[in-house]
Amino acid sequence: MSGTSNQTRPGAASVEETLKDFWASRPRRPRLGRKVAGVAAAVGNRYGIDPIIVRVAFVVASFYGGAGIVFYLLGWLLFPESDDETSPAEALIGRGRSSSSTHFTVGLLVAVIAAISFWFDFNGFLGLVVVSALVFLLHRSRGHLNRPVAPEHETYPPVTTPLMTVPVATTTEVPTPMTQPIAVPTTGAPPPPYGYTPDQPPAWDPLGAAPFAWDLPEPSTPLPDPEPPAPRRRSKIGAVTLATAFLFVGTAVIIEPYAGTWFTPWHVVGVVLGLLGAGMVVGAFAGGGRGLIGLAVPLAALGIAATVVWPDGFKANGVGDVQANPTTIADVQPVYTRDIGSINVDLTSLPTSGSVTTVAEVGIGDVTVTVPENADVTVYCDAGIGDVDCLGEQRGGTDTAVMRTDLGPDGAGGLKIELRAEVNGPGTVSVRRG
Repeated sequence: MSGTSNQTRPGAASVEETLKDFWASRPRRPRLGRKVAGVAAAVGNRYGIDPIIVRVAFVVASFYGGAGIVFYLLGWLLFPESDDETSPAEALIGRGRSSSSTHFTVGLLVAVIAAISFWFDFNGFLGLVVVSALVFLLHRSRGHLNRPVAPEHETYPPVTTPLMTVPVATTTEVPTPMTQPIAVPTTGAPPPPYGYTPDQPPAWDPLGAAPFAWDLPEPSTPLPDPEPPAPRRRSKIGAVTLATAFLFVGTAVIIEPYAGTWFTPWHVVGVVLGLLGAGMVVGAFAGGGRGLIGLAVPLAALGIAATVVWPDGFKANGVGDVQANPTTIADVQPVYTRDIGSINVDLTSLPTSGSVTTVAEVGIGDVTVTVPENADVTVYCDAGIGDVDCLGEQRGGTDTAVMRTDLGPDGAGGLKIELRAEVNGPGTVSVRRG
């Protein structure tokens, strides 16, 4: 691209022009400094942002219906590598050369389709829209920076003429050091080499410089020493962000007894994560705030556990397996629960009449409940991430909630069971008749 285009700011362009400019100058994936495919490094290098910030954003977006994973795979398909003509997707349809093989590109397409079918729901669609909008705004504000230049792939015609031709002399021959006669001195001293004396340049020297003039004089004034680089100014963004986060935590501790139930540990962790994220975003543009990642990563893991695995708080329900086979209605526990493990409840030995209400719930693991063949069952099944088989109705991924009423093959009448079988995090739920 020309120098003029490098200085063009797309911030004031229309939406259509911005999208066209983004595609024309889209990031190129580097071969050095990348972790997987270089998508995060490409975005960071293109817009002058720390690639670590981009990687954290991809991870956070992945928890919103897999939007981060889908966007990363799309970047892998649509962003060319630094020394390729086109992206893998364009090369697949014959619009240039890419170092990615056809089979590998087809595998990436299959991975995109699988990711969308497995994770994508309304949250995933909303997350992808938000990520796309952020990239659009980023390009409008910083699209003039680090505009990539596509590598030139030129072919040169074979050389069919000699590199140098020597014309045949038709005039008086110019003497050379090998043909010029050498005068033999009469003093008995050896003859000078190539027919010149120290004080007189030889006739064949094109510069006409005598040997004593071949030594150049030393410079009269020495070159100045280079100035040391200016010390890097420390950014205050990290310190201000940490101070704000600590101030919020202290305030929450003080007003928690008077503020009802909102200031739970999970809410406090969420607000602190939001403050750290805002600090890292500001630092990505203004410089600084990189050290906040060390605090944001463990808090993010804690927040994920709070929202996915233990949405109602950690109750220390234990780790291990639960095996229950009650034979009377009184033997049925109202709740069977574990934080990590499996729960297997067999209700087929219960009487054929009466009413039962129970819950089988695990944080991470599997839940299996077997109900009698002719019981009237009202059941709610759900898994945070995994597979559900709820009396024959099967779902997978993140949208797994099923609620149904099944009266059995004999119709209404007999034992009535109200059941909730749930895995808060990754795992499987199975409710079947025995």
